[in-house]
Amino acid sequence: MIETLTVHCASAEDTEKLAQRLSLWVRPGDLITLSGDLGSGKSTFARALIRALSIGPLLDVPSPTFTLVQSYDDLRIPIFHADLYRLTAQEDVAELGLGELLEHHAGLVEWPEKLPGALASNLLEITLEGSGETREITLQAHGRWPQVLQRDQLITTFLTEAEHAAATRHFLEGDASSRRYEWLETSNGSKPILMDMPYRPDGPPVRHGKPYSAIAHLAEGLPAVVAINTHLVSLHYSAPKILHADIENGLALIENLGDHVFGKMLLAGADMAGPMLCAAELLADMAQKSWPQQVAVSSTVQHIVPHYDAEALLIEVDLLPSWYWPYIFGTTAPPEIVEQFTAIWRNLIPHTEQTSPQWVMRDFHSPNLIWIPNRQGIARIGLIDTQDAVLGHGAYDLMSMTQDARVDIPDALAQNVIGHYLDLRRTDARFSAEQFMTAYAVLGAQRATKILGIFARLSKRDGKHGYLKHMPRVARALAQNLEHPVLAPLKAWVEDHLPHALRGGA
Repeated sequence: MIETLTVHCASAEDTEKLAQRLSLWVRPGDLITLSGDLGSGKSTFARALIRALSIGPLLDVPSPTFTLVQSYDDLRIPIFHADLYRLTAQEDVAELGLGELLEHHAGLVEWPEKLPGALASNLLEITLEGSGETREITLQAHGRWPQVLQRDQLITTFLTEAEHAAATRHFLEGDASSRRYEWLETSNGSKPILMDMPYRPDGPPVRHGKPYSAIAHLAEGLPAVVAINTHLVSLHYSAPKILHADIENGLALIENLGDHVFGKMLLAGADMAGPMLCAAELLADMAQKSWPQQVAVSSTVQHIVPHYDAEALLIEVDLLPSWYWPYIFGTTAPPEIVEQFTAIWRNLIPHTEQTSPQWVMRDFHSPNLIWIPNRQGIARIGLIDTQDAVLGHGAYDLMSMTQDARVDIPDALAQNVIGHYLDLRRTDARFSAEQFMTAYAVLGAQRATKILGIFARLSKRDGKHGYLKHMPRVARALAQNLEHPVLAPLKAWVEDHLPHALRGGA
């Protein structure tokens, strides 16, 4: 880990660029202190970091010399900027309430020697020295920041090797996982995406000595991304091409497929009939192919595409009693009720099995589908977040798109998309629409059950409460799927023990 780092900045632009880089790592609770003589560039650094956190137009960032503390609550990360130069007593500083602000904000403090004591364990001390525009900036890292600086230096080296050392790095909207994304502003106008995915199992062992991610067959590192995307591209599907990769350190530059994301288009009121019908055509095309279980990552490394087996399906639905139940009741679910729930699911899972399983993306939904209008046919559908692909039933991805957890899909549109898919598949004599729709309902109930648990877990364990607003939509999808006759036992269990899951999720 890097505890101390000195950076030479030859210009104010270099100083601002360093601040922008560090903004990519800032979280609520972090404290960044700025030390240096008058005119050393503290305010230049602070303004650049705050502006880098802005979501909309460039912010006006006034000096807090006279207001003492300026809070910015509507940024990507809420942050406050304090200038303690005019204060003489620590009691005056204590009255500013900076410790309370740090509970929900990150903090930037100039003249930190006037602080009454340590306010945060995740502390980055920055000292600026120099005259004119040339500065030596020294970073002293504490808490999680040594790991951050180590990772940031790995990325800097990686981008140099990829001939993008001069690129400006920008935050790219993330997801519910621990992966990070940035987009690069390059001199040639391209905007490749940096994927930061160090090897990381999802938590401690939960069953049979395995973490949740291993049982649910979630990718724990970059090899899955490289393998899955490369194979999809070889089939002329529009997954992001891998432009440069460091498998060992979990870093990749991938193709930027554009910003016509289905979810944003839906929220903007765009006519989504064409894109979603095209996505159904892509899924129908995928259903006609033979899918390998082993895919090359490199000449010496192979990625195994796991089966979406009973163990994986069951550990996912277990999120409902394990996380959603305590979220609702504040207590652990009784073992006998959990056993009933598991037994019901064991009887349902055979409806999701196929003789010739296909690759299932598992996250074939609005945040991960991109419309690429300048391409032709099914290549107009961009596929991202593919690393968790498994061998399973094709109904899963169609259901994921038409029963989206994060945006409303009009019922008429969803039915048209489903009908279009079924029409395309009916030319296959082996295809049964009835069996497919049974699997669709079972997998729809499985996914809704899992997502209710995931959203509860994100809130309780990870402090990510924004996903709770989607629970009513997921609850409606669960209720809709439970109307299928084969799901009657599960419907009865939910109505008896957890009716909250049917009436809004909370």
